[in-house]
Amino acid sequence: MTKPTNGDPSPVTLTVLRPATVPGAPVSPNTNLNLALGVLVGLALGFGLAILREVLDTRIRTMRDVENITDAPIIGGISFDPNASRRPLIVQADPRSPRAESFRTLRTNLQFLNVEGGPRSFVITSSIESEGKSTTAANLAIALSDAGARVALVDADLRRPKIAEYMGIEGAVGLSDTLIGRVSLLDALQTWGRGNLAVLPAGTTPPNPSELLGSQAMLTLVRTLEKEFDTVLIDVPPLLPVTDGALLSKSARGAIIVVAAGRTQRGELSAALAALENVDARVAGIVMTMLPTKGPDAYGYGRYAYGRYGYGYGTDPAAAASR
Repeated sequence: MTKPTNGDPSPVTLTVLRPATVPGAPVSPNTNLNLALGVLVGLALGFGLAILREVLDTRIRTMRDVENITDAPIIGGISFDPNASRRPLIVQADPRSPRAESFRTLRTNLQFLNVEGGPRSFVITSSIESEGKSTTAANLAIALSDAGARVALVDADLRRPKIAEYMGIEGAVGLSDTLIGRVSLLDALQTWGRGNLAVLPAGTTPPNPSELLGSQAMLTLVRTLEKEFDTVLIDVPPLLPVTDGALLSKSARGAIIVVAAGRTQRGELSAALAALENVDARVAGIVMTMLPTKGPDAYGYGRYAYGRYGYGYGTDPAAAASR
């Protein structure tokens, strides 16, 4: 704006209201406001992700997930072992390890089942494959026999048998050959370890596994084993892919379902339980395998650290006490 040329005073008047001062803090960014907004946005995102995981990820991760699906008791928890495929018989390979101790805990819990007395025969199965049912059956059988019980371990998975391989025995002749009358039960049974454990491998792979396992001959075989042994453990195929496990569950006194943490879906376990219910089979208990040892879902068994406190005989605690 220019000064008036006719000599009139300027219409613009400047007045200093307050002297300018140098600010002591930056106007932007507002750190406190940004931190508060960051916390609120982070909480909202975390809450949303948690809900999204709950909705989309239906895998069973903890024992609480199992308890939300079934009232069947959880009788054991086996931690994840990356070397399980190389040493499946952990009770024999490393008897002082926490994982081996968890199988002995499973043995103790199993002894409280069927308290009314009578034959103790259990099928050991799972919802899907690769949940650890065969290694669970083998290690539990060894733990029971170490405690002095007479145990029969039967490989009734006539499709993908594993017991003979795990136990290091000849598996060419076994259950299937006995059921068709090719060999006698006495000839097919193989003594393992100190003599308390007898193993019946799967034998020749038949073209009709379901018919054999659901036959009267199989029921007779189970009843014969119940008379000769304190406990009979029968490894059967998973419940969802085939019907073998459900059929054989009717012949045994109860079914033990193996659930792999982080692998089994909630719907799969529900469907497996429904398959047993449809044939009026009794669910004796649930065994969780592959439980994580680290992280928020970690299985707490390892925290007991038996070795650090001198419980170090490397066998059964009862055997240690007797010494």
